[in-house]
Amino acid sequence: MNILDRLIYWREKHISDKQFTLLLSFLVGVFAAVAAFVLHSLIHQIQHLLRAGFRMESFNWLYLIFPVVGIYLTSLFIKYVVKDNISHGITRVLYAMSRKQSHLRRHNTWSSVIASAITIGFGGSVGAEAPIVLTGSAIGSNLGQMFKMDNRTLLLLVGCGASAAIAGIFKAPIAGLVFTLEVLMVDLTMASLLPILIASVTACCFSYFFTGSASLFQFHMEGEWQFDRVPAVILLGVICGILSLYFMRVMTWCENGFARLKNRSYLRLLFGGVILSSLIFLFPALYGEGYDSLSIFINGRTEADWNQLLNQSIFAGHGELLVVYVGMVVLTKVFATSATNGGGGCGGTFAPSLFIGGFMGFFFSRVWNIHQIGTYIPEQNFTLLGMAGVMAGIMHAPLTGIFLIAELTGGYQLFVPLMIVSVCAYLTICIFEPHSIYAMRLAREGKLITHHTDHAVLTLMSLDSLIDRNYQAVSPDMKMGQLVHSISSSQSGYIPVCDDDNRLLGEIDITRLRHVIFRTELYNRFTVGQVMTPPAATLSVNDAMNVVMKTFDSTSAYTLPVLDEDGRLEGYITRSRVLTTYRQMVADMSDE
Repeated sequence: MNILDRLIYWREKHISDKQFTLLLSFLVGVFAAVAAFVLHSLIHQIQHLLRAGFRMESFNWLYLIFPVVGIYLTSLFIKYVVKDNISHGITRVLYAMSRKQSHLRRHNTWSSVIASAITIGFGGSVGAEAPIVLTGSAIGSNLGQMFKMDNRTLLLLVGCGASAAIAGIFKAPIAGLVFTLEVLMVDLTMASLLPILIASVTACCFSYFFTGSASLFQFHMEGEWQFDRVPAVILLGVICGILSLYFMRVMTWCENGFARLKNRSYLRLLFGGVILSSLIFLFPALYGEGYDSLSIFINGRTEADWNQLLNQSIFAGHGELLVVYVGMVVLTKVFATSATNGGGGCGGTFAPSLFIGGFMGFFFSRVWNIHQIGTYIPEQNFTLLGMAGVMAGIMHAPLTGIFLIAELTGGYQLFVPLMIVSVCAYLTICIFEPHSIYAMRLAREGKLITHHTDHAVLTLMSLDSLIDRNYQAVSPDMKMGQLVHSISSSQSGYIPVCDDDNRLLGEIDITRLRHVIFRTELYNRFTVGQVMTPPAATLSVNDAMNVVMKTFDSTSAYTLPVLDEDGRLEGYITRSRVLTTYRQMVADMSDE
């Protein structure tokens, strides 16, 4: 017995599962905060080294080179070091929760940090949040696997990792909690609330220790909230919902285009690099996460402050084109993000959603004020409202948008307009798209865990654990007399008929042989192949449990065979065992 096994044995004797889960959630919070700090430090160091000598008053040709180099280095790192696909971090977390019993690979605890640091540091127009969420979730999953926790605890630890990642990177513990509830769709029960809170608060505290008490954005609210601004807030919310739909549709279209070049990595790098570097050269605000550009809108007070956004671009010195510049950035951000990931980079859509939301909020308020459409609306405040609105739309997470922006800026006085714009954006996007950008791919394939208890239980059930592999197969050439002896030793009502390679040919239904089984004169006349019948249906070891249940319902069968990927018989699964396990899991979830 090694040291880890001894530790597990001691833990099982002296510490209850609930207590140990709380301890693991604390460790997840610590490690997630460390990962967030390391990632942001790497990004800032790379950007500082690359951009230290850039001119502010005109464009810089190196913007055409750095993003391509970053994508290329990232693709090499993934291909030769990681040797696995680590894109779409949050989607991968959702998939692991739904189909892999929350098992994430060990390299996910570090690979996304390095890959996204290279991509974003060199200018990739993506966010660091999705890679950190994948990293935090992988930390929770691997800690749980190390100490042999059950699937339900693994699911909870994955949620703790995601919450800790958001709380650590933004210093926003409440946003981390609601992100797990809304985006990862982990049900909030008394058993899950405390571990998630511990992980979030721990990550937030350690982030304060690492980076100080300063928020990501320093915000000072301009004026008191006024009721006569409600129409403008509602209109902004609707626009944010439409912009979210635009972002999701265009990104899906771009991803499908790059997917056609799956086996042509150099073409992907060429197209992605050219698109990304060209857009960054024209609009340097697209470089990296873009939080520096958002800070200009949030902290600025005058035209001179806002015109800093035009620095290092071909628009420098042309303040009259600021609104046009901002509008073009809003429309092109999705292409820059898609080109980054499609070309071989690594990053998420969390930061891009905040980015285009903030830019849209500023664009909307500037146009409103320039044309004096109604009462004056502060550009700084509406920049934040736009961030919350687009996040709520793209992620289908209005609460996350509300609490993240409030915690991120300390702008709690904006709670009412934040709620209005987030709800309006969410209701608008739901008309066209019922799932978030992270969940829509999995939802179309029926692989998404949701708050619906029946569906959640089915996705958490493991088909492999329900298979009865204790069967005795017979060959199609066997005589009836020999079959009778096999029936006498069988524990089930079905006997599989397989060839020499264990491929299922049919099955013997004992209930259908009653009229001949006692006629000894027929024992040598018939073979198994003559009396076997085809199964009502077959299942695959990769089938989701909702497919299993639908198959049982459509065939009215009591027992169904399960085949592996090569068509060989794995065993049998019975309706009664599935329903018994299902009822027990529903009861367990209800008890919590």
